[in-house]
This record gives sequence, C-alpha cells and structure tokens, in this order.
Amino acid sequence: MNSIGVVGLGYVGLPLVRAFVKAGCSVIGFDVDGRKIDKLMVGESYIQHMESAWLKPSVNSKQFQATDDMAKLGDVDDIVICVPTPLNASRDPDMTYIENTAQSIAKTLRRGQLVVLESTTYPGTTRDVVKPILDRSGLVCGTDYFLAFSPEREDPGNQKFVTNSIPKVVGGMDPPSLARAVALYEQVIEKVVPVSSCEIAEAAKILENTYRSVNIAMVNELKLLFMKLGIDIWEVIEAAKTKPFGFQAFYPGPGLGGHCIPIDPFYLTWLARCHEMPTRFIELAGEINSSMPQFVVDRTTDALNSVSKSVRGSKIGILGVAYKKDIDDPRESPSFKLMELLEARGAILSYSDPHIPKIPSMRSFSVPQLMSEPVTTEYLESLDCVIIATDHTAFDYELIVDKSALVVDTRNATVKVAKTVAGTDGKIWKA
Repeated sequence: MNSIGVVGLGYVGLPLVRAFVKAGCSVIGFDVDGRKIDKLMVGESYIQHMESAWLKPSVNSKQFQATDDMAKLGDVDDIVICVPTPLNASRDPDMTYIENTAQSIAKTLRRGQLVVLESTTYPGTTRDVVKPILDRSGLVCGTDYFLAFSPEREDPGNQKFVTNSIPKVVGGMDPPSLARAVALYEQVIEKVVPVSSCEIAEAAKILENTYRSVNIAMVNELKLLFMKLGIDIWEVIEAAKTKPFGFQAFYPGPGLGGHCIPIDPFYLTWLARCHEMPTRFIELAGEINSSMPQFVVDRTTDALNSVSKSVRGSKIGILGVAYKKDIDDPRESPSFKLMELLEARGAILSYSDPHIPKIPSMRSFSVPQLMSEPVTTEYLESLDCVIIATDHTAFDYELIVDKSALVVDTRNATVKVAKTVAGTDGKIWKA
C-alpha cells in the first residue's frame, strides 16, 4: 500500500488524512501552521466535529506524522494538495498557496510519484499552473510522474456524508495519471468517478457550488419580495418541497459563508472575463447574496427604531459566528460582515457561539477580537437586540425569545418558539 502525503491539514486535508489512516495507509501531513502540527502530534484534533480517537494510536504507531518540513515530500508515493484558494482584493483567484506548494513538491519530485490537486479552483489550473512548475524538475508527466485533479466535496458537520462515502470525481492529465489517481482513491472512497480530463473535474466542482449560489440568491430575492407581500418565505419553501420531483429546497439567510459558495463562482467569472465573455447570471447571484448582510442590518435598524432606539450606542449580540449550524468553521461567515456594518454604525457588539470561543483573525474582515458570551438570562437582558445569525442546535431559543428585548431572526430559528412564548408580538423580526 502506497504512502500518502497530504499538504494542508484544514477542513479538507484532515478528514482525508483520517480516511487514509483508517484504510491502513501510512500518511504524512504537511502544514505551515506549527500549532496544528503540535496538536496533531499529541493526538488532538483541532476541528471540533472530527473526533480525536483515531489520532493518538496512529501517531504512536507512526502510521501518521505531521510536519512543516516540505523536504519530506520526497518520502511519500502519492501527494494530495488541499491548500486554500482565496480571492484577492479585486476578486481574482489567488494562486499563491497552490504555486508555493507545487514549487515545494518540484524540489523533491521523483520518478513514480503521483500529485493530485484537490483545492477548488478554476478550470485549467492543474494544466496551466501546477504542471509547468512540476515540469521544472526535468521529469515528464505521464511517464516519470503523474498528475491529476480531484475536487474536495467535504461538508463539515454532515454526519450522513463523510469523506469515504462521498463519490470522488477524478480527472487525470493523461490516461496513466488517471489510472494512478483512481487507484489511490479506490483504497478509501466507496465510489470513484473517472472523467476525461482535469478540466472536467475542475469545472464539475465550480458547477456544483455555482448551482447552490444561484439558487440561494433566488430564495434570498424572493424573501425580500414575499416580505413586502406579507408572505412567509419559510412556509412557502416547506410547502413547495412536498413536491416529490422537480424541486430542491434552498433556504435564505444573512449571506453566504464557508470557503466554497461565496468564492468559487468568482473563479468562473474571472475566467470568463479572461475570454471576454460576461457571466451575468453568476454575477447577479453574487450581488444578491452579498447584499444580505446589509439587509439584516437595515432590519435591525428598523427593529430598534420601533422601540425608539438607534443602532448607535445599542448593545447588540450576534448569536452564531460559524458559517453554518453546529460546526466550528468561521470561514467567510456573514456574521463578520454584520459585525463590520454594525460597528460602523456605532453599535456595541458582543457575540455567543458555543463552537467558537474566540473570534479568530480573519483575512477578509476587520472585526473586534471578542470572546464568546454564554447565553444566560443576564446576558440576554443586558442587550438591546440579538441577531440570530447561525441557528446552532445548542442555543435555547425559548430562553432567547423570552429574555431578549428584540430578536432579529435570519434563520427562522424561532418559528416554533414564537407560538409557545407569550408576548412575542413585535419582539421577533424576520430578516
């Protein structure tokens, strides 16, 4: 069984490491963050929804090691790249992490090694960015070394679909590379789906996330329309999804979060611009979704105005800063945009999130470095308004509705509580 190197030990890389370890593979994990490496090497997972039980035995037996020494990339048979692919300030793809990783691999690349890029990116990245860097080693792709792309499909916190049960799309640079990559993933994935090229695999991931972005934008826009008409969008969706065919439910919210949906469609719009082609549909969806935090702030302003208060000087608590419920992943969370907008209006901010005890430093947002507050009667009564930004299961919504002066609910989390708690008229504002 081949030895595996996984570069990037975040929300994609670490679950992949676990899958390979459980399949009996020898794995080396690479990361530039020494804190992650230190935790892993004492058998501790730093991702909340990933258990630590598998780590300590694999570390003790040296089946799994974590390191920041990229020279050890030459020690493994197969290398999987799971590094970030953010956008820069002008919303163009930032290939720095991929390029730096490819350069590190090229320094130790040896005959027979397979390199697979999993980082979500635009079609053509594997061929036009990664391959030329690896070719500088003097080795020939398809003969001396092998190159493929296989998009990650992790859904953090989803217990139904985990790494080994999610079908794996794989595209190779050439037939020998495809065969090697398929053989790699068949060791750990229940269903591997070979496609004809790296570009097909890259485009498939972009399609998946653009599809979600566009449909979420549609329901966000309908939310605004239906609110003006006095129609509850959430009840409409519940009714529509009883149709057993031809409809898939998407839900509105305070904006998009996570590393994929807010970012991936813009890889495609950038690529379209490079080919002098507009992508109006995708760009419009991006505009609608990006406008949702401002809508939530406007609703919060209206809620406070209804009790003769302004945002300036009001104590506002944000409930939930993870980008979705019951996980500890804050990447691109719309909660941080809410904080930026509210702080600019003079609000006194605090937050509570049982999964994120401290707000981390963020690349994309400038937010106060706060600590999470417990959701107690005292905390809720100290606030002028709470905004439910992430509907964590751990929150006591009956307590929140009962003890808060105003509640701005962006997730329909209070729908059942509103029917059981007295005095909610005018207190709960949907956003």
